[in-house]
Amino acid sequence: MSKIYLALFSACIFIFSFSAHAQGSDVPVKTIPTLDVQRYLGTWYEIAKYLNWFQKKCASNTKAVYTVRPDGNLKVLNSCKIADGTVSEAEGVARQVGAKDSPKLEVRFAPAWLSFIPMVWGDYWIIDLDSQYQRAVVSDPRREYLWILSRTPQINQRAYDDILQRLQSQQFDIRKLELTSQTVN
Repeated sequence: MSKIYLALFSACIFIFSFSAHAQGSDVPVKTIPTLDVQRYLGTWYEIAKYLNWFQKKCASNTKAVYTVRPDGNLKVLNSCKIADGTVSEAEGVARQVGAKDSPKLEVRFAPAWLSFIPMVWGDYWIIDLDSQYQRAVVSDPRREYLWILSRTPQINQRAYDDILQRLQSQQFDIRKLELTSQTVN
């Protein structure tokens, strides 16, 4: 009987230590300190991303265009080319969470009449942004989504490698990144 208690006790210690270790290594995602929304407006090209269900049909030329809406929120127009060469578009709304310079936004692509449901809003946290607002990285607090964005359809290898290094320091799995194809129109 004492062997059973010893085995159970050992199992409990193992589970507890594993759980504590897992929680200790789960470092929160850090955003940039502040965001100047006016400078962030305009076109951003997707350079790389974590695969996700809502972009499965995108084959190339993925981009997002941000403009200010009359209500002060942002209009988000995402587009990409699908395999047959046609363009697919999705229009959404983004709103800042917190202060006017908050780098944390929420985005909704569901119809406006569903906007009262919290689950239709997705986290859009800017976690990396160069001082000239030419390259950005967007994610969420759970590290489920990740996008590397640029004002131009391509970025140089050194800039990309620097971004990857910063992502690794935030414990993102850069092996999950998929480069976005850019084709000539």
